[in-house]
Order: sequence, then structure tokens, then C-alpha cells
Amino acid sequence: MTALSPYRPVLLSVFRIMAALLILQHGTTKILDFPAGPMNGAALTSLSGIAGVIELVFGALLAVGLFSRLSAFLLSGLTAAAYWIAHAPQGVYPLLNGGELAALYCFGFLYLAAAGPGPVSLDALRRRG
Repeated sequence: MTALSPYRPVLLSVFRIMAALLILQHGTTKILDFPAGPMNGAALTSLSGIAGVIELVFGALLAVGLFSRLSAFLLSGLTAAAYWIAHAPQGVYPLLNGGELAALYCFGFLYLAAAGPGPVSLDALRRRG
């Protein structure tokens, strides 16, 4: 299907923004206790708290498209670690160990690290200026 090909650059930006906002909510729930849920109140010195800070800071940077490749690369590593630490010990198959989302985030962020932020980003604005 080539009908969407002209929109590829903008859709890359849309994908980056949505992936960033989705990971950002993990950081806001752990660090800012919003929205309320089971991950609230993570101690900053715990693995969950450290992950929350990374999700909060680099998720926000990725959402606006600033230092996008670095942010995406770090988030890819974080979500890979989340998979291997929290999910893989429960079994091999992501469908059965609850790790599908972590694995998808990992490879989605890795793609963004390679592809860049797209045209709708502060990185693109900085390059033009």
C-alpha cells in the first residue's frame, strides 16, 4: 500500500509522540502518583523509582522531540531491562509472562533511535534554525 507513503515522515512523528506519551504515564504514576494505580509511590532509590525518573524525563523529552535519538535509545534499554527483570523470569513466552508491552516498547524505541524524531519535533526545528 503506497497511498500512505507521502505521510510517512509525519506519521513517524505521530508514532514518536504517542509512544513517548504512553511511556511517560508510567513515569508520572510512579513519581507523581498520577494517575492513581498500583505503581504509585515508588521509592526513588528502588528499581521502580529509578525507572520512573527515566520514564518521566526521557519520555517528556521524546514527546517534544528534543534529544530524541538519545532518549529513545535509553528508553529502549530501560524497557528491555524491564522485560528481562520483571517478565522473563515468569516464563519464556511474552504472551504468557505479561511482557508483550515491554518487548514492543523496546523495539519501538529502538526503531525511533535509528529513524529519528520525524519533522514535527524540536530536534527538527533546531536543525532548521
